[in-house]
Parts: sequence; structure tokens; C-alpha cells
Amino acid sequence: MVLAPTRTTASIGSSPLLGHNGGPPLEEKPRFANDWNYYCWRRAHRAAWKTPPREIALRRLRRAEELGMTYHEYTAIILDRGVFL
Repeated sequence: MVLAPTRTTASIGSSPLLGHNGGPPLEEKPRFANDWNYYCWRRAHRAAWKTPPREIALRRLRRAEELGMTYHEYTAIILDRGVFL
């Protein structure tokens, strides 16, 4: 019986962390800003953070204030986890 090789800590250290989707950093401009992947990533980021209709934005703001959070923090949790707190 042949066993498959196991991953060592050296190979794990070079890969992204669990749950990381491998996208570029959004805060700083990457070296390859004209890269196709960067374009797709920025486009998806803009679409996700597009301003929702007024009623939804007000409902999120009210709920965020009840929880002691900012609108941005509350919306980030919704977009990241898909869960309403």
C-alpha cells in the first residue's frame, strides 16, 4: 500500500491562510496594477460595495447603531459572512 505524501510545515508556510481567496490587497496599489486579475478583483469589489437602495441602507444603519458598530463594519460582516447580526 502506497501512502500519499503529507504536507509539511514548510509547504504550509508559503501558501495563503485558510479562507483567503488569493485576491490582491485593496488598500495599496499592487506592482502589476494593469493585470487582468487586479481589474477583475477591483470590479467585483466595487460591485459588492455599491450603495444599496435607501431603505436597505437605513435599516443597516439603524441595526449597526443598535449593536454599537459603524455602518461600514456592519456591512462588511454581511458581505463577508452572509449573516445578519
